[in-house]
Amino acid sequence: MTEPLPSPPPGCPAHRAAAPLYGPRFQTDPGGIYRELRAAHGPVAPVELPGGVSAWLVIGYRELQLVTSQPKLFGRDSSRWNAWPTIAQDWPLRPMMAPVPSILYTEGAEHQRRSAAITAALGAVDPYELKTYCERVADRLVDEFAGRGEADLVADYAHRMPLLVLCWMLGLDSEQVPEMIQALLDMLDGGANAQQGAQRLLAMTLELVESKRTEPGADITSRLLVHPAGLTDDEVMRDLRVLLIAGHQPTAYWITNALRLMLTDDRFAASFSGGRRSVGQALTEALWEDTPTQNFAGRWATRDTQLGGQRIAAGDLVLLGFAGANADPAVRQPNGAAAEGNHAHLSFSHGEHRCPFPAQEAAEVIAATAIEVLLDRLPDLRLAVAESALVWRPSAWVRALVALPVGFTPAATSGGVFG
Repeated sequence: MTEPLPSPPPGCPAHRAAAPLYGPRFQTDPGGIYRELRAAHGPVAPVELPGGVSAWLVIGYRELQLVTSQPKLFGRDSSRWNAWPTIAQDWPLRPMMAPVPSILYTEGAEHQRRSAAITAALGAVDPYELKTYCERVADRLVDEFAGRGEADLVADYAHRMPLLVLCWMLGLDSEQVPEMIQALLDMLDGGANAQQGAQRLLAMTLELVESKRTEPGADITSRLLVHPAGLTDDEVMRDLRVLLIAGHQPTAYWITNALRLMLTDDRFAASFSGGRRSVGQALTEALWEDTPTQNFAGRWATRDTQLGGQRIAAGDLVLLGFAGANADPAVRQPNGAAAEGNHAHLSFSHGEHRCPFPAQEAAEVIAATAIEVLLDRLPDLRLAVAESALVWRPSAWVRALVALPVGFTPAATSGGVFG
């Protein structure tokens, strides 16, 4: 059994009054913690990850834009992390930090090469074909529980919808969806099965690349393999893993977070049914109020510097606090709300490593179609438990419900065909 991580030295600035990004309080009220951190430390605050690992959390809107726009000062290559000598091999969050040769950790010209290939492959997806396929998937999934009068909108719907669509976009066999969902959850929850989940995910993407190398199709994987960037099989495999994680998790929880707000917040519910906003506008509001990707790891300081009044040492881990930055009073109205129609949230990150625009468009098509079809088929959805009984996933990274149980009047199936 690996020894626990050593305690930080006395007076370590990143641990002085650091707030843990784990535990019951963070799981249930991260927004309250971000407000307390802002009041105590300003836009950049010391935090602690499980295992006593220290980091800086950027919760200032302007400061987060600065970090993501200055790659020479805050780099993406995690190999420069000054804490690696103290990090245990079986640290549950290691899969999210380890310097692997994927697009996530590339910098400069190499990142531009990989990013160009992914953006082109995503941009070639026909938006009309995507919308049609999303509608078919959503109808088929609703068919599976429409007659029951009850469902868990996380397990039965939101988890499966984006991944089924992603499987189709990447050229994957939809029969692999259940195993892939579990592998993703195991990895991202940072529990005992995190590293095993990461390995399963890599193995599944490698099988996909090998099959498309011999039998290409009209899919993202095949387009990556023939792109002029000349990606190797290993590069494509690792970048597909990034696409799966970045495409599935935020989209699935974007859907459930918006539905939760719709079911529990009368003002928000009115935006869906009152005709004042479209579902797309309501989804934008959900990103401001309850963004699925709360925090992201991260950036690493390339030299000693200052940020938001804090002294950052070379190699320090700087976490991108999207939820905290979206809640920064500097970019909110006096009443604390986001301006209607404002798309300047940071939920898709910022700078050269932000989510490619074609990926943002695809995510919104998937999320909007999922909600539109669900509301059309089951217009009297209601929460089946007290709001206080809802349980959040124990993750430093995502704001996501374990389950979203609902009730409704049993409905007929659509009679559609899925394939």
